[in-house]
Amino acid sequence: MELRELTYLGVTLRLLSAILIGGLLGLERGMKKRPAGMRTYMLVCVGACIIMLTNQYVYQYFGMGDPVRMGAQVISGIGFLGAGTIIVTRRNQIKGLTTAAGLWTSAGVGLALGIGFYEAAFIGGLAVFFVITLLQKMDNKMHRRSRQMEIYFELAENVSLGDFLRSVREREVEIYNVQREQDDMGSRAYIASLKAQKRGRHDDILELVQDTPGVVYMEEL
Repeated sequence: MELRELTYLGVTLRLLSAILIGGLLGLERGMKKRPAGMRTYMLVCVGACIIMLTNQYVYQYFGMGDPVRMGAQVISGIGFLGAGTIIVTRRNQIKGLTTAAGLWTSAGVGLALGIGFYEAAFIGGLAVFFVITLLQKMDNKMHRRSRQMEIYFELAENVSLGDFLRSVREREVEIYNVQREQDDMGSRAYIASLKAQKRGRHDDILELVQDTPGVVYMEEL
């Protein structure tokens, strides 16, 4: 087919498709003010498409090289962008994994478009968009109904950590993997994992624990 060959029409369609699908994948990330938004996804997808087009051009018109070698370098090289979007906050929260995975997948879509594999690019692009948008609601619902969570809490000076843990156990809640936050102010702040014996809304479980004597502040991470 002409659209799968290196014609002006084929090249134009591939690049326009890369802009469209890359922008679609980055739209949700951009609306959430993530470091890599719509324009970043577009550039990654278009860049991968151009590299694959160049690889195909060199292979067909010069009769040399591997038709997928440059594409393989994109898959490994995109890691520097993904690593730049992943951060670990001072409260041990890991953010940016979905954005990094989306960038990597966007590069894959660009490579598929660059070689003219339109079916995989469009179906795969829609599948990724479905995962990062619609399935997020399901993920959030499952997270809210889980009996386990990560918490940050601060204790008053007159309450020991042991007394606090014993009081929490009496409320049918287990706290483990407790780590003390290190700072220059000598704050009695901790990060820990929490598991409730009974399933319930996270806000209700946190309120139950926060009512424990000695808790100054508490939040879910």
